[in-house]
Amino acid sequence: MTLVAGVDTSTQSCKVVIRDAASGALVRTGRADHPEGTEIHPDAWWDAFVRASNAAGGLDDVDAVAVGGQQHGMVTLDEAGAVVRPALLWNDTRSADAAEELIRELGGGDRAAGAKAWAEAIGSVPVASLTVTKLRWLATHEPESAARVRAVALPHDWLSWRLAGHGPADGALDALVTDRSDASGTGYWSPFSEDYRHDLLDLALGARPHLPKVAGPGQSLASLPSGARIGGGAGDNAAAALGLEMGPGDVAVSLGTSGVVSAISANPTADPTGMVTGFADANGAYLPLACTLNGSRILDAARAILNVTYDELGDLALSAPPGADGLVMVPYLEGERTPNKPHATGAFHGLRLANSTPAHVARAALEGLACLLADGLDAIVRLGIPVERLVLIGGGAKSEAFRKIAPTVFAMPVVVPPPGEYVADGAARQAASLVLGGLPHWERAGTVVYDGSPQPEVRAQYAEVRDLVHDRLI
Repeated sequence: MTLVAGVDTSTQSCKVVIRDAASGALVRTGRADHPEGTEIHPDAWWDAFVRASNAAGGLDDVDAVAVGGQQHGMVTLDEAGAVVRPALLWNDTRSADAAEELIRELGGGDRAAGAKAWAEAIGSVPVASLTVTKLRWLATHEPESAARVRAVALPHDWLSWRLAGHGPADGALDALVTDRSDASGTGYWSPFSEDYRHDLLDLALGARPHLPKVAGPGQSLASLPSGARIGGGAGDNAAAALGLEMGPGDVAVSLGTSGVVSAISANPTADPTGMVTGFADANGAYLPLACTLNGSRILDAARAILNVTYDELGDLALSAPPGADGLVMVPYLEGERTPNKPHATGAFHGLRLANSTPAHVARAALEGLACLLADGLDAIVRLGIPVERLVLIGGGAKSEAFRKIAPTVFAMPVVVPPPGEYVADGAARQAASLVLGGLPHWERAGTVVYDGSPQPEVRAQYAEVRDLVHDRLI
């Protein structure tokens, strides 16, 4: 049996899966938590990886490993390879103003022109999550730190680099490796030219630090000290697409810390509205996606309001009628990325005595989450990308109530595969391609399809109030 390892260094934790390369059979697994917060020293990722891999029995017997990771985070290294400052994660919104500056600057002061120029350059319009905006924030607010930066990496790049035996201060900056999927979320790599846009890096940071090599699909540029090959890895959404074996016509709705609607496209996309980011995937195609800052923690907030368990929240929601008798939750609880409202707050609308019940609040929360994601799906459809199959994954997908409500809001059946660590599994599948010469097909049993009568009034009442929110904290 040839074993491979897949790693998911996510926002909340590190997961390691060890699988048989040919069949995909799970052999063992391990997990370790990351610290909370939107600013974290990368050493915490390494510590969690060591604990997770030890819990999984170690990597001494694997022939290849690959890392999937949270996208966009800014990891800055000095000339020795030491971390300059704690990494800013994708969900750190302090660079929202920097994003606006960059858009207007590229457009000569005109925001619309700037948004179009950015979309045509990198397939995306800058928002606070993209690395390029965090570099501008660094240059503006911490110029002394910015002056020390000699290399910029992403979370999965940095962890792969450490896996190869480099760091934390050996000066091996030339050994940094990334992949096209994660590079496409930086804001300075183009899916159209398949290369870095150093001019945009200049615009943001005022300098040209070293950037990781971009590995192609199925390419290995490094090895573990044991000799096992290390894949180029992938951004978390691209790794999940590999884990799900997605193809054209497939759309994944991933419900974790964030909410992500992603599709496979044969061609790169450019959306000047900024609703859809035009990323690359890990297999030579493209992965346009709409990402929300708010995901399953909307369910956490509703549980806290009602002081109930997840199951009790679901039971309450299903006991209320579709549309919650006019009660609508706009769930911009941590600001929002899609639509771009980084300083927005959440709100309930339509509250009356008749719908002031726990059941109505629960229903409004689940429907608000579904509507938020459905807006992202609409944006993808507007780009002409076909949607033939909707796949629901992520921790929030474990909610039976959300599985039942989602088809009524999306107005199409929802496919729910068996629970799994699809980012880590996608990384493991990429690792398997290094030893098998191509991506394997791994059978998965237990997929369930949920269907339900469309409830267009739910989307309609949400659309009436979703913009009635403050986009600045007051």
